Amino acid sequence: MADEPLVLGIETSCDETGVGVVRGTTLLADAIASSVDEHARFGGVVPEVASRAHLEAMVPTIDRALKEAGVSARDLDGIAVTAGPGLAGALLVGVSAAKAYAYALGKPLYGVNHLASHICVDQLEHGPLPEPTMALLVSGGHSSLLLAPDITADVRPLGATIDDAAGEAFDKIARVLQLGFPGGPVIDRLAREGDPKAINFPRGLTGPRDAAYDFSFSGLKTAVARWIEAKRKAGEEVPVRDVAASFQEAVVDVLTRKAIRACKDEGVDHLMIGGGVAANSRLRALAQERCDDAGIVLRVPRPKLCTDNGAMVAALGAEMVKRNRPASDWDLSADSSLPVTDPHVPGTQDHDAGGDPGHGHGHSHDHDHVHELSKDNLYS
Repeated sequence: MADEPLVLGIETSCDETGVGVVRGTTLLADAIASSVDEHARFGGVVPEVASRAHLEAMVPTIDRALKEAGVSARDLDGIAVTAGPGLAGALLVGVSAAKAYAYALGKPLYGVNHLASHICVDQLEHGPLPEPTMALLVSGGHSSLLLAPDITADVRPLGATIDDAAGEAFDKIARVLQLGFPGGPVIDRLAREGDPKAINFPRGLTGPRDAAYDFSFSGLKTAVARWIEAKRKAGEEVPVRDVAASFQEAVVDVLTRKAIRACKDEGVDHLMIGGGVAANSRLRALAQERCDDAGIVLRVPRPKLCTDNGAMVAALGAEMVKRNRPASDWDLSADSSLPVTDPHVPGTQDHDAGGDPGHGHGHSHDHDHVHELSKDNLYS
């Protein structure tokens, strides 16, 4: 284990400041500072609020992660950061912090893809990913089916949502039901006491002529909202638990059905599910049931690793170091629309202060323009 790369990962794509420390495929620390309570009164994430929260939380969260891991910043073999996709301002805070730490410490910098990180985090739970891996990623911003022959260099999109993401639909229906924000956990909880067959809500893009692997939840969201509105106009009580259960069933039915089909079509015998919605208990149960029937091995990280976190970024960064992928340049930028086909943002030239960015594990540097006194004060 001591020979495995030790990497710190920073995640700031949305409203959570996540910092993780990973050695190889072993999780040493996973520190999170969430600003969700600051967004709750707005009914959704406010980008400017999220960015300011990241600024305030960054250094304390990094310090907490290093302390929890029992390592010094000087011991690191690299620093990984989410370069995209995500909220531009939020990403910029994380990228700037990662560049500052990497430069001051003389460590290689790895700008990695948020979605690829959600796949790679499963290595911390179930060991190395099979190649290829079929991944269903479902969150507030993404609903995607991805085939990953090599998580560090080759991720192929098979399908994605054409409108609302699954998590976004959960939040919007929770708002209509006046359940607060975020909507996923409360709908999951209420659905356990409801009847998933009480209301036959539509399943989007499941017709014979529809795209096999794409998703659409906008129509479902509208159908549920209109059903609730009709009940209220008629002066009838809305059966919240049944609505939650029926809506949730419609979402997870489509997600799992298409994921199993993709596995069969591509000849892949493993399915990995990640992203915030992967914490949903019904999605996990139905996916397990359908995978068992199809002879497919299901891999789902524990709920804490499904939501946005720094551990997933560190996991992908460690894999980059292990496979000697080139580090990013110092002019690495935040890219709010970074395509999943780019698992990381490789550099094209040597780091000025960090030597050859491709050296990765066991990295050393020849030039250092940061005063040693300052470094000793900050990183001793």
